[in-house]
Amino acid sequence: MRRRPFLDQRRPSFKRRWQQRPWWVRLALSLLLALACVLLLAVLLGSPDPGASPSTSTASSGSEATSSPLLRQRSYLGGITDVLNMTDEMLSARSFSRQLMDQIYLAKTYVVVAKEANNLQFAAELSAQMRRAQSILAHAAAHGGTVLEQEAEKAIRDMSVLLFQAQQLRYDSGITIMKLKGQIQSLEEKSKAEAEKSTKYGQIAAEELPKGLYCLGVRLTMEWFKSSELQRKFSDRSPAVQNNLRDNSLYHFCVFSDNILAVSVVVNSTAINSKHPEKIVFHLVTDELNYAPMRAWFAMSDYRGVTVEIQKVEDFTWLNASYVPVLKQLQNTATQKFYFSGSGNRGTPIKFRNPKYLSMLNHLRFYIPEIYPELQKVIFLDDDIVVQKDLSELFTINLNGNVMGAVETCMETFHRFHKYLNHSHPLIRAHFDPDACGWAFGMNVLDLVEWRNKNVTGIYHYWQERNADHTLWKLGSLPPGLLAFYGLVEALDPKWHVLGLGYTTVDPATIKEGAVLHYNGNMKPWLKIGMEKYKSFWDNYVDYSHPLIQQCFMR
Repeated sequence: MRRRPFLDQRRPSFKRRWQQRPWWVRLALSLLLALACVLLLAVLLGSPDPGASPSTSTASSGSEATSSPLLRQRSYLGGITDVLNMTDEMLSARSFSRQLMDQIYLAKTYVVVAKEANNLQFAAELSAQMRRAQSILAHAAAHGGTVLEQEAEKAIRDMSVLLFQAQQLRYDSGITIMKLKGQIQSLEEKSKAEAEKSTKYGQIAAEELPKGLYCLGVRLTMEWFKSSELQRKFSDRSPAVQNNLRDNSLYHFCVFSDNILAVSVVVNSTAINSKHPEKIVFHLVTDELNYAPMRAWFAMSDYRGVTVEIQKVEDFTWLNASYVPVLKQLQNTATQKFYFSGSGNRGTPIKFRNPKYLSMLNHLRFYIPEIYPELQKVIFLDDDIVVQKDLSELFTINLNGNVMGAVETCMETFHRFHKYLNHSHPLIRAHFDPDACGWAFGMNVLDLVEWRNKNVTGIYHYWQERNADHTLWKLGSLPPGLLAFYGLVEALDPKWHVLGLGYTTVDPATIKEGAVLHYNGNMKPWLKIGMEKYKSFWDNYVDYSHPLIQQCFMR
């Protein structure tokens, strides 16, 4: 169907209608408009007041011609005086109070500069003159009058002499700015150096083994080897206990640590706050050095019927350099020199040159399905946590086909992927969103069936092998964890895992509602540098009545 032609029914513009009129009509209208303007201007200029005398009218005619109502508008300065509520005294060119105030403002600046130049006598003289000028102003204000000439003349003159002297001493604004800039730069350098020292010493303090923990390990080792009864508690376990280690209807937790006291707090706090402690099974893995004392401690204690299994990482012979990328990297001479001698890249912060990041206990979390092949679901716990609530509900949470349930930490930009990974590297840039939300290790629900199906350990190996030169990320277990579990994490309610008690301030209400409190950071609760306001949550689960604890920690 043909479209109708569009009819322009808009009203013609004024310009078009004006041009369509005859020229003589346009000329007549223009003349009339000009005449009307002249008459209007004459009316506005007006004539003298009829009641005024001729002389007054004549005298004022010239001034009115230049100050007509049309031109008699308030100036910009007049508006400022009204807004700032200025008085006549302040605006007067002969005002002594204004001169005194201006001198006081200038003198305050020179006093600071004089002190910086170590000219203390001159600074004292300026300060004395300032107090004198302030006293004169205060006296005038108290009596509701103005500053008189006889009061202010000598003070203004004496202050002027000092201000002139300040200029002769080169206390001008340019030099002052340069001096202040230099001082700011010096302070920034000192602050940076002190911050680096603080980080270094804090890291050293966090890495050192406290005397009490060392004492506890030694005494427990002695107890283990001299007591055959303690050894029998682990060697002669009943079939029921052995069955518990593989029973998927129970609540299985795993902790990998060489800190006996910290692990005891994890187990104790979980058992005390559990509704069914007899259904809890703890799978602990430590190293050769702490294997005997760890078994001695848990053989001495009964945590409300909790089942405890203890293994040592050295028994996992399949964890070797041919299979584990981290162990393969440790065989590299440059890697050993970098992390253990500290003589590597000095541009790398000291916290990244900590050998613990290459410890197998730190990376063992990526091999949980292989360590416990018969288990289907476990909760991974770090050793620097305290449990405050019953965690059995976590075993019934639907992960919606994901491998891990974790609390996200992207409330702030710091905890997004771009803060952990090198997004300038093409491999990272091509596969990962820099603004993806991070999450935390420390309390993680793991579906081991989905883990095996999705080969998460293989993904972890892939990224570890490509980071042999440490260009994808620095160190630690979280960055490779973010890559291995990318797209496989189900977000949990933040109340399940409260972080920050080892390095920052946490809202008390959040702590009260939290199921698991995590002392992530350098200020662990068993160290002297730990945050005192949060130590009590951890101390509540330390058995200070135990004889060995009293011998090692309370002397």
